[in-house]
Amino acid sequence: MKEPQTPVSVPPEAALTPIGAAKIRETKIRASAKTRKAKAKLPDLAEVAEIFRRFAAADPHPEGELYSVNDFTFLIAVVLSAQATDAGVNKATKALFAIADSPEKMLALGEDKLRDMIKTIGLYQAKAKNIMALCANLIENYGGQVPHDREALQSLAGVGRKTANVVLNIAFGEPTIAVDTHIFRVSNRIPLAIGKTPLAVEQGLEKIVPPEYKLHAHVWLILHGRHVCKARRPECERCIISDLCHSPEKRV
Repeated sequence: MKEPQTPVSVPPEAALTPIGAAKIRETKIRASAKTRKAKAKLPDLAEVAEIFRRFAAADPHPEGELYSVNDFTFLIAVVLSAQATDAGVNKATKALFAIADSPEKMLALGEDKLRDMIKTIGLYQAKAKNIMALCANLIENYGGQVPHDREALQSLAGVGRKTANVVLNIAFGEPTIAVDTHIFRVSNRIPLAIGKTPLAVEQGLEKIVPPEYKLHAHVWLILHGRHVCKARRPECERCIISDLCHSPEKRV
């Protein structure tokens, strides 16, 4: 396999962008101090199982919030979502994917047109360059198809471990757990798996999430963090696992 084109220096993971890194540092410092003060303990495996049982009962078939029409467009949407909201990405990609839903069509569209169509998304210029390189790599080395393994995915411009895990989980049904800012916060706050880095949290969650819940664990946790267990004002009064939460930040 030929060496992939050197990607533009845009962090593929939101956690590695200045804003994402700052959020994680802030969360880590705040959670660490409060957890030590309250001497919060990790929940036992029975509590972990109950947490995910409740998530499953409330939302048996959770869906991510990024718009896509196939595996390729989902990969592009995840790449674009770094340091951007899903809602913001969706506003741009609905029109984009209507005319470019394959690597070949994306290359035919051209970098200038792509850049114009995604200009409302953060870091759009560098992301456009990465997407062009990514598409060329897919065509040259993978027959125009999105590869199904992490190493191959991470060989693509703009794709890091988190993005690869999201694609493997949502597009291909693999029981991977991608840790973004929301999951990092929720896992350290409850706590489920305490870690100073997204990778440490990912590895911790891999060890404690029961096998029967791993397929949807990523989506349940990200939706919980985005809509309930928010960064500044967690909505504990409507949290379905509040009685199992050991966080000193709990508001009920």
